[in-house]
Amino acid sequence: MSGGTRLRPVESRRDLRDFLGLTDRIYGGDPRFVPPLRQQVRRWFREGVPMYVLRDGRDVVARTTLHTDAAFDAKLGRPLQLFGLTEFTEGAAEALFDEIVAAGRRAGRAAVFGPVSLLPNQSGGVITSGYDDRGFIDSAWNHPFYPQAYEKYGFGRRFESDTWICPVAGDPTAPAAPEPLPDGVELHRGDRKRIGEQLPLLREMLNAAFAQLGYYTEISAEQLARQTDGLAYLLDESLLLYLTKEGRPVAFVLCLPDISEFVVSAGGDLGLFAQLRLLASRSRYRRDAVLIIKGTVPDEQGRGHMRVLSRELSRNLRDGGYATLRSTYVERANPGSAAQFAAMGGRPLHGYTFYEKALG
Repeated sequence: MSGGTRLRPVESRRDLRDFLGLTDRIYGGDPRFVPPLRQQVRRWFREGVPMYVLRDGRDVVARTTLHTDAAFDAKLGRPLQLFGLTEFTEGAAEALFDEIVAAGRRAGRAAVFGPVSLLPNQSGGVITSGYDDRGFIDSAWNHPFYPQAYEKYGFGRRFESDTWICPVAGDPTAPAAPEPLPDGVELHRGDRKRIGEQLPLLREMLNAAFAQLGYYTEISAEQLARQTDGLAYLLDESLLLYLTKEGRPVAFVLCLPDISEFVVSAGGDLGLFAQLRLLASRSRYRRDAVLIIKGTVPDEQGRGHMRVLSRELSRNLRDGGYATLRSTYVERANPGSAAQFAAMGGRPLHGYTFYEKALG
């Protein structure tokens, strides 16, 4: 690195193109890396999320966001400088981390934490193993030098987790026919026409089920609407399942067809033309599915609700012709969720972590 490196704000469309284009340089079209959707990044830019590029001369060698979140500060009990969408060439890590730490100190934060886009319960993270296996939507993939660079600089791992992969046909717990449900319990499926009514039920269960996790901050109705924008377009109705007990929503699971290969081929650009192409070819992307989220409200945990949903999900995946199910990260401190994947014949796919460094 030359002595002229400096973190500069993304202020123009050209800056944003440079910000987005850095991953082409770092990953060189490697199909294991699934880029973030450009439409989402552009929306964050329009909304004022602070974005930066690190230049060495004219070349962009690193990028990051530098943002904060009061709810996450309250959850962890200290003010944090968050960073996200963070990518760097092998020689630029130290210079980038120097800038992130300096920004945190100037702002009077207690620590820097990331990478999160924009929060841990949205996306982000670094994989620490499983580099031979491709990434997938809503998950990370990076080169092995990433965790090495963080840890050499003095970052510590937080919320260590694993992503999982399960063979659909290999689930020994799924009976051939549905089992009778307990009295008062009803099973519901996703409905594209009613997704606007079903999303608030999912948000209610999601916030209740995950409130106890150390990294989770409550998702507002507006945040959920943004995160699920276009969900009806991708939804396989048989892979959104939830249970009600005496009319009250108590447990849910949401999977989506894995369109990672399409996102890679489109360079992360899911504009209107790409969406039309995906719509025309979406049957090709029904081989693999991604489990986005699942949960049970606290006072109904341990009563077999998730076992019921897992069996129904396995049957629907098999009937739909899916071969594999991938899961976004599951914290190692949450062995119950991991046990369900192991029961399906699954295995950990990628080691996963976030990083934190105290600012003394």
